[in-house]
Amino acid sequence: MKVVAGDKPRLVLATGNAGKWREFQVLLQGLDLDLALQSDWNVEACPEPHSTFIENALAKARHASTQTGLPALADDSGLCVQALAGAPGVHSARFAHEGGERDGVQRGRSAQDQANNSKLLRELVAVVERRAHFICVLAAVRHAGDPEPLIAYGWLHGAIVHEAAGEGGFGYDPLFLLPDVNLTLAQIPAERKNSISHRACAVRHLAQLLQTAWGIGSKQSPASMP
Repeated sequence: MKVVAGDKPRLVLATGNAGKWREFQVLLQGLDLDLALQSDWNVEACPEPHSTFIENALAKARHASTQTGLPALADDSGLCVQALAGAPGVHSARFAHEGGERDGVQRGRSAQDQANNSKLLRELVAVVERRAHFICVLAAVRHAGDPEPLIAYGWLHGAIVHEAAGEGGFGYDPLFLLPDVNLTLAQIPAERKNSISHRACAVRHLAQLLQTAWGIGSKQSPASMP
């Protein structure tokens, strides 16, 4: 693995979204590594034509590694509704086919979110069984041709409500009910949401893999790691 000054391993995050980079910085803060954005190398976004989260995440990670020559990390995530055979799935961000998204930076995001939510409620209008889950898949590669990519998963289970509730969050958060507290993701504090999210769960899994498989060191003692 290539390193930066101070012999700290560098990992390229396959996104140009600074907000996502900051989120991963916090989630991976216990590891002794340098997390960089692929846009620092002017890497263009990778197409995501695949039907599964794992294939899209791997494609993005390999693309970033090819363009930068460094180890890379990518994620793919979405909402899966049981009654809709897993839809919207990998098409979660563009479920209503309005607006657009490129590498997590959405055009007219609020309008797109509203359109997606409206379509989801229409699809479920006569449905009683409304179980759903968010999923995040992370893929990390040491180089573009790495035959042993690290794959980490995270899930958050819940159900889809009949009408939006809450002012916080984004995307499908106002429709996603957490049964244990009977509140939507948009109704709970952001700190709470971020601690239980599918992405947080996947990153915790990945952190363990980076330590055991790649030998990434910890900034703290193993007992204090999440």
